[in-house]
Amino acid sequence: MRILVIGGAGFIGATLCRKLIADGHHVICLDDLSTGSFSNVSAINNDRFVFRTRDLLSLNPNDISSKLDQIYLLACPASPPKYQADPVRTLELCFNGTKRALEIAKKTKAKLIFTSTSEVYGDPIVEVQSEEYRGNVNTMGPRSCYDEGKRVAETLIMEYAKQHGLDYSIARVFNTYGPYMSPDDGRVVSNFIRQAQSKKKLTVYGSGNQTRSFCYVTDLVDGLVKLAGSSEHGPINLGNPEPITIRALAEKIIRRFGAGAGAEVEFLALPEDDPKLRCPDISKAIQLLDWEPTIMIDQGLDLITENFRHA
Repeated sequence: MRILVIGGAGFIGATLCRKLIADGHHVICLDDLSTGSFSNVSAINNDRFVFRTRDLLSLNPNDISSKLDQIYLLACPASPPKYQADPVRTLELCFNGTKRALEIAKKTKAKLIFTSTSEVYGDPIVEVQSEEYRGNVNTMGPRSCYDEGKRVAETLIMEYAKQHGLDYSIARVFNTYGPYMSPDDGRVVSNFIRQAQSKKKLTVYGSGNQTRSFCYVTDLVDGLVKLAGSSEHGPINLGNPEPITIRALAEKIIRRFGAGAGAEVEFLALPEDDPKLRCPDISKAIQLLDWEPTIMIDQGLDLITENFRHA
């Protein structure tokens, strides 16, 4: 198959490109490198892989001349510091960027696979979030450019597909980590590892009792590929169903970097709208895609800690 990966130089996109190439596909990777890095894909030496620097918002569908079978849309900053740096552009990417990708899908007759987010559930009032949960999102908060942007992108895809007869799948991606993740990404795993490497206090916001569930990137990519190959439109949750408190995560990372008994955690005020609960119900992924994560948090942290030591 010929597959276009938009946002393919991010850490999820780079892992996805490698998986698709290993599976025998031809891959065109587009990225404007605003948050992704060319170094993530520069080592891919394969005649079935092409990288092009492109801004999705200015991409003309006519620039894509060849027929495509699938389009993966990952082009949006996903960590709060990155998407809050320019909230208007974040919203533009979610709506106008998604519309541009849909136009390319229509022109090339490709299936669109959209990476939505667990942030569509906002600050949930249910402990485990299923796809039927409609969320608790602040439309005027500091995270709303991303949360609401992804929500409207899901709606746009559904309505555009109905009007034009396009095939699509929507994945709601929960917290993901792994190789090619930038040390200054701004998300909790990379923040903690960077602080531990520097022998600094690990910054925990709030009490540290808020939960997250962390999916290793190769597991997440396997789920995306299975979703792309299915007839399911979704949305379907993809993530690790084992929650962990932020405080417990900090302690695991401190132990892995051998910071010693003197290592400390610094508690700061919880940012506005920061979710207190985050854990996916992946029943649909198990039943419909035969997918569930295989790498649990301890194994995954061992793998990424080694990666960061050599970064």
